[in-house]
Amino acid sequence: MIVIVEDDREICEMIEDLLVKANLSSKFFFDGKEALQFIKSDTASSTRLFILDRMLPHVTGTELSQFIRNNKPTSKTPILMVTALSSPEQIIEGLDAGADDYVTKPFDLSVFMARVRSLLRRSEPVTNHHITYETLVIDTNQCAVTIDNIPVDLTVSEYKLLCCFFQTQGKVFTRNQLVTYIQEGPVHVTGRTIDTHIFGLRKKLGKYSDIIETIRGIGYRVKGS
Repeated sequence: MIVIVEDDREICEMIEDLLVKANLSSKFFFDGKEALQFIKSDTASSTRLFILDRMLPHVTGTELSQFIRNNKPTSKTPILMVTALSSPEQIIEGLDAGADDYVTKPFDLSVFMARVRSLLRRSEPVTNHHITYETLVIDTNQCAVTIDNIPVDLTVSEYKLLCCFFQTQGKVFTRNQLVTYIQEGPVHVTGRTIDTHIFGLRKKLGKYSDIIETIRGIGYRVKGS
């Protein structure tokens, strides 16, 4: 089931039509407070994807996203944020609140459904311990990376960043999110440190250096498959 929280009924009808054509079941809420009550219920654990508007009555989409991430039954459920707020700062705020991806209004219907399909694929359980992209292979059991069967010598932080990107391929990460992901112990990691790690990682990836994309003013991602 896909849960949509959107106070514009015309947009809800449009999304519902798209999901029906894709044979996807859905549940709609027009008010943030009502959606919050649902998220707190046992039924919410069966949700495959949350689609949240940013500006909602009573409880905002950002607040809902934060609650979803802090609520154990829904903490791993993908979140697609739909918003008319499109500045880099506003997008970063949504991503840092827990959203996995975002679509700005007005949106192209085919792009919207591509984002939905991508997030649904991410929510499927992963049983293979090898992540591959052409001849690049990440062995998550051995914490090893090879290109053309040749080992790539990565630092711990570079390896963590690479895994972070590929485990959620196509997802945009802000620098703050990446800092949280690789931070360990008393070592202080900053956004500028992340940029340095990305520079080093790109250099070591050789012919695959351009797979890590810079999203200007926001952060980084690995190109979607």
